[in-house]
Amino acid sequence: MCLDVVTIFPDYLRVLDLSLIGRAATDGLLDLRVHDLRDWTHDRHRTVDDTPIGGGAGMVMKPDVWGAALDDILAEPLPAAPTVPRRVLVIPTPSGDVFTQRTAEDLAGADQLIFACGRYEGIDARVAAHYAARGVEVRELSIGDYVLNGGEAAALVMIEAIARLRPGVLGNPDSIVEESHTGAGLLEYPVYTRPVAWRGLDLAVTEPVLLSGDHARIDRHRRDQAVARTAGRRPDLMARLNPNRLDAGDRVALTRNGWVAPADAAHPVPLVVRPALEADLGALADLAKRTFPDACPSFLTAEQIAAHIAVNLSPERLATWLADPRVVLTVAELPDGLPTPSGRPRHPGPAARRPGRLQRGG
Repeated sequence: MCLDVVTIFPDYLRVLDLSLIGRAATDGLLDLRVHDLRDWTHDRHRTVDDTPIGGGAGMVMKPDVWGAALDDILAEPLPAAPTVPRRVLVIPTPSGDVFTQRTAEDLAGADQLIFACGRYEGIDARVAAHYAARGVEVRELSIGDYVLNGGEAAALVMIEAIARLRPGVLGNPDSIVEESHTGAGLLEYPVYTRPVAWRGLDLAVTEPVLLSGDHARIDRHRRDQAVARTAGRRPDLMARLNPNRLDAGDRVALTRNGWVAPADAAHPVPLVVRPALEADLGALADLAKRTFPDACPSFLTAEQIAAHIAVNLSPERLATWLADPRVVLTVAELPDGLPTPSGRPRHPGPAARRPGRLQRGG
């Protein structure tokens, strides 16, 4: 992969010579080139910016200078590239699409990435429009909802996220499998190393499973921790999980952390567990009537099951439980109703929030 970075501060990018990215460049896995935009200026002051047309604060980077630089870079042949290489012009900008791990995975398959690092108020918008019209793949990308002084820091973030996905850049390719934001869609679980006990924090007490040597239990424990961490820190990621990738243990972990993946739903949805109210008793009794037979052994007759439900799971019996301080009666419900395969609630609006839409007594 060829990585070109165009900037007015080439020294800013010296950090790319360090660590894994620098070693990959030294080993020939990456062809890393940093260009000084001012090399394409023709005036005594090496001017790269001008005032905004239409007025306003700040300065805008000139399209003629950027055009000259990008034309020369795009004209250079790519060694060992396919007949029609994939060249991508990446423009870091706070007004761009959000850069994610999926973006990194996609761009890791390109043959050449050209990072155009803007400054001031940014690069004249005609630059992106011109190269897109010429058939160049143009990606305007943001690394987050904040503003930096220039595109160099954002380019460094994106280059590291992309380059580490290229074959051979990481010493152990398996190290990216369970990272945050990978295919599972979960944040990574907490990690620890020796010493086992440190400053009063003893893993033998807090994380005995990790010391058990039972790799199946360790995998399950870590997966549960990943679910819990994602639920607590990034509910937006929880809402985008693919239920088809969840096993039975994952679904239990989801429920423990306030989420559930109903049958045929496109994504998990929040689950609210609360104390039961008197208004819930009818719906709870109805739920018990519909689901209790599924938990009964096969030797019981339908009449026996019905008799048990009538005596022990009626609204009247549930009311005695509700009034008994020794009994804890809880309700689990979906505040937005049961979702459809498209992800939209089947019961939008206030009706979806009626108690008993999906409940479990205990």
